[in-house]
Amino acid sequence: MDKIPPAASGAKSAKEFLHEKAFVNGEWISAKSGATYEVTNPSNQAVLGVVPDMNDQDTKAAIEIAYKTFQTWKNTTAKERSNILRRWFELTLKHKEELAKLITAEMGKPMADSTGEVGFGAQFIEWYSEEARRIYGDVISSSNPKRRLLVLKQPIGVACMITPWNFPNAMITRKACAAIAAGCTVVIKPAEDTPYSALALCELAAEAGLPPGVLNVVTSSRNNAPKVGQTMCESPLVTKISFTGSTATGKILLRQSADTVKKTSMELGGNAPYIVFDSADLDVAVKGTIGSKFRCSGQTCVCANRILVHEKIYDEYLKKLAETMKAELKVGDGFESDVNQGPLINSKAVEKVQSIVDDAVAKGARVVMGGTKGDKGGNFYNPTLLADVTTNMRCGKEEIFGPVAPIFKFKTEDEAVAIANATTSGLAGYFYSKDISQIWRVAERLEYGMVGVNEGVISCVEAPFGGVKESGLGIEGSKYGINEYIELKYVCMGGIE
Repeated sequence: MDKIPPAASGAKSAKEFLHEKAFVNGEWISAKSGATYEVTNPSNQAVLGVVPDMNDQDTKAAIEIAYKTFQTWKNTTAKERSNILRRWFELTLKHKEELAKLITAEMGKPMADSTGEVGFGAQFIEWYSEEARRIYGDVISSSNPKRRLLVLKQPIGVACMITPWNFPNAMITRKACAAIAAGCTVVIKPAEDTPYSALALCELAAEAGLPPGVLNVVTSSRNNAPKVGQTMCESPLVTKISFTGSTATGKILLRQSADTVKKTSMELGGNAPYIVFDSADLDVAVKGTIGSKFRCSGQTCVCANRILVHEKIYDEYLKKLAETMKAELKVGDGFESDVNQGPLINSKAVEKVQSIVDDAVAKGARVVMGGTKGDKGGNFYNPTLLADVTTNMRCGKEEIFGPVAPIFKFKTEDEAVAIANATTSGLAGYFYSKDISQIWRVAERLEYGMVGVNEGVISCVEAPFGGVKESGLGIEGSKYGINEYIELKYVCMGGIE
C-alpha cells in the first residue's frame, strides 16, 4: 500500500479503507481456520496485504447469519431501506478518490477508469434507493363479485452473489443494492484478485446505517472458490444466486443450484460483434472502437471482440484506427498520469492473449501494430491491431479479454449479420450506419440482449443489462433489475359481500 498515492490533507486514505478481514454480521472476522492469502498489484506484483481464505464452513456460517437477519430486514419499510441506501450513496461519493485508488491498486486499471467506475457504482446505490419505494403490487379485476384478487411483491430471501474482478465496485452495487432495496439480505464472494473494494463498500454501508447481517462478504482464494460457490448454490437457506463471470463457471453454478430450484441471474461471457457498414461515419466508428475495445484494456464482457468492416471502407478504417491507437493509447501503471491502458489481471491472462494472437498470425492474420507483451512488466500487453482476420481463427470464436482488435472484412449486410450471430454468446453487439432502414433491420436481426447503434459504450444505470443464448439469464440495472429479487404472491380474498 505504500506505493498508493496519499490522500489529500485531512481526507481518509485508501490504506484506511483496506481491510484484511472478511465482513459478516457487521463484524470484521477471520477464517475459522485462520488461513489467509495475499492480494497483489497486477502492475508490479507488489503485495498489498492479506485477506481470510474462507471455506465452505465459513460460507455456511455467513449464510445462516443472513437468513436470520432476513427475518427482520424483510419487514422494514421501503422508506427505511431507501434512506439507508441514499446515505450509502452520499458516503461513496465523499470517498470517491480513495475507493478509486483501491481499484487501481488491486485490479490495475488507470485512475481515470477507476474513478469513473466508483461514480458508476454509486449511481446504482442511488438508483435503487429510489426504486425501493417503487415496488408496487396489483389489484386484479375479478369475474366473481365476492372476491378481490391481489398480487403482492415480496423479497425473495437470502441472495448470494459471486462478483468479478474487472469491475470490483460497480458489479457489487448493481447486484447488492437491488437486493437490499427489495428487502433481501446478501452474502457476497468477491473475486479473489479484488477483495478490498468489496470490503471498503461494507465499511461505508455500515456507516450509512445498514444493520448487521444484511450485507456480508466472504473472501477466498482461487483454491477455495469452488467450495464457496457450491455451498452457496446448494444451501437450502439461499433462494437466489447472482453470478458474473465465465460461461463455463456459470453452467457449473446452474447445475449446483438445480437441486434446490434456486432463482438465478447469470451474466456470462460475450463475443461482441462490432460492425462498420459502408454508410458509417468512419471517424465516429473509429472513436467508438477505441472506447468499446480498449476500455479496461479489453477486459470486459461487452468489449468489441470481432470487428467487422465493409470491404469498401476496410483499408481506410484500418489506417484511421491504427493512427488513433498510436496517438491515444498509453500503456503503464494505473497511477501514472495520462495512462489509459493498465495491465492485464495476471500472467495467465497475458498468456491467453498471446496464444490467441499467435494463432491468428499462424493462420494468415497480419499484425498492424502490437502483438507482443509490454515492456512495463509481466502483466502488460501492448494494444494490438490485426488485419486480414478470418472466422476460422480463435479470435473469431473466443472471447479475447485483452487489448487485441481483430478486423474482419465483409461484403454484404446479410453476411455481416450471419457472422455476428454465429456464436453461442449473445450479450452485446454494436454496429455503425447512417442508413435508417438498415439501422432498424440490423438492430432487430442481431441476436444480442444489448445493441449499440453508433455507440461503442452503452452501459448505464437506467438501462437493462443482460444477454441471451449462453450469455446468461436475468437482468441487472434499470427498473427491471429489482424484479430479480422479488417474488410475486397471489392473494384471493373471498367472502366479500
